[in-house]
Amino acid sequence: MQNFEQIRTHLAQGGFRITMSEPYVMCVELSLEQGTRHQAIFLSEIVDDDGRNYLRVSTAVAPTTGLDARRALAFNWESRVGYLSIGELDGVPYLQLCENRPYDCVSPGEVDRLILEIGGMGDRMERMMSAGGDLL
Repeated sequence: MQNFEQIRTHLAQGGFRITMSEPYVMCVELSLEQGTRHQAIFLSEIVDDDGRNYLRVSTAVAPTTGLDARRALAFNWESRVGYLSIGELDGVPYLQLCENRPYDCVSPGEVDRLILEIGGMGDRMERMMSAGGDLL
């Protein structure tokens, strides 16, 4: 896939539930565990210092308030998918699970896999860090 619009078209035709769609950013909501849990996955385009375009797939996990940073970093070390970062949602800092891929390495199947993997992993982390809650 060469650009964000190709990814948008793929997701729209692929049966994903798109809850927000703006230039260079969109949100897909995953329904997990037979609809008892949900996870919002954001896809956006970012550009590196050399002008190379990347697809970022991310999901919010938990507010950073009261978060045990050692526990989060230990999880990050053991994770084979994504990495942890802090980003704001409505002015509140949240722990985020993210993955960045250059467009020239992204196929339609890889987009689907990233959404499902980041979404599922993000939901498991959210459950672990919020005593089973489903905030996002």
